[in-house]
Amino acid sequence: MEKTIYIADDEKNIRELIFGFLSNEGYLVTAFENADDLLARFLENPCDMVILDIMMNGTDGLSACTRIRQMHNVPIIIVSARDSELDRITGISLGGDDYLVKPFSPLELVARVKAIFRRMELDSEKKKTPVLSYGNIILNLNTRETLADGKTIDLTPTEFALMVYLFENQERAVSREELLKNVWKFDFEVDTRAIDDVLKRLRKKLTSSNVKIESIWGFGFKLAYEDNR
Repeated sequence: MEKTIYIADDEKNIRELIFGFLSNEGYLVTAFENADDLLARFLENPCDMVILDIMMNGTDGLSACTRIRQMHNVPIIIVSARDSELDRITGISLGGDDYLVKPFSPLELVARVKAIFRRMELDSEKKKTPVLSYGNIILNLNTRETLADGKTIDLTPTEFALMVYLFENQERAVSREELLKNVWKFDFEVDTRAIDDVLKRLRKKLTSSNVKIESIWGFGFKLAYEDNR
């Protein structure tokens, strides 16, 4: 089944560029010049991925990201001319799965779109262990649910994929490079700040559990749990 992608950008040339490159890859793309029109369509007919510019007339991209995330875990890529650390953290914290700074290569955007879809497909194909557990958290790979003491934790596709990989490798530390290759499915050098941004958001969601993600200085990350919870 062909994947559907909604994009919103008020710059016509960028909108048409993204539309052309993604359409050539076989995706069914619908382009909007503002987030309000995209949101209206999404409410009627959700898509498989959303690509949002931040600065637009009407509802801005970050507000649109927040509204979409309140009702759906569809992957969201944010594109913006703003490249500060605060902008990136804000975008990821509000529910974005990736953050791409303008001007960007259309080929890089296509690669990131493919990487997200490929990761989701691989996650859905996992059959060997339908349920993973660590501490008081259970991950159900069939239903894609995350439970802490029976209570649901809402995770985005990227957050869930990261948790699955950490749970499958819970006995050891994993490097940033390993996460980029096996979770983000990037086989080329990219900005690793996306990992840090997703982890900051994920750690906040795990505060209700006894599981934590420890940073291993200069290397990567490892699961741990607190007995006093």
